[in-house]
Amino acid sequence: MSERVYPDEPAEAFEAPPLTFEDGEGRDIEIRPYDGSDRETEALVEMYEAFDPADRAQGIPPGKTERIETWLSNILDEECLNVIAWDGETAAGHATLVPDADAYELAIFVLQAYQRAGIGRRLMQTLLGHGREEGVEKVWLTVERWNRPAVNLYQETGFETSDAESFELEMTIRLR
Repeated sequence: MSERVYPDEPAEAFEAPPLTFEDGEGRDIEIRPYDGSDRETEALVEMYEAFDPADRAQGIPPGKTERIETWLSNILDEECLNVIAWDGETAAGHATLVPDADAYELAIFVLQAYQRAGIGRRLMQTLLGHGREEGVEKVWLTVERWNRPAVNLYQETGFETSDAESFELEMTIRLR
């Protein structure tokens, strides 16, 4: 694979967490950084246990509890940036920035019952605002090219396609 290409100019500023808003279904959603507590970790495990297998991509999130816990232990460490969308005590969505060489890889997951209500957009934008505050300069992601809603969301957020040579698109954004 060739070296990743990033836009020359930084994207617009994104709001950093905490953020509270009403989603498209009238639910009060709060997005805040992961606090490292057992309670928040357990809520994420429960969210991923309930995740629809049809919405998994590239093997994530894993399907079995033990594998979910192992995967989360890798991305909930201090090297990664994580934000969670909360509907009361229920984790409705989770987004993470994972360090990768000189950039960060973005991954975002929203429980099916909370999709198409504006949570994913706000979750991703809030994560990018958090990343910018923490000094993150460049972010990349991959998305299956047939996933038009996700591709459109990423483009509307400021991501640009940097590699389209496989069944996945690689997209990049510059935060600083």
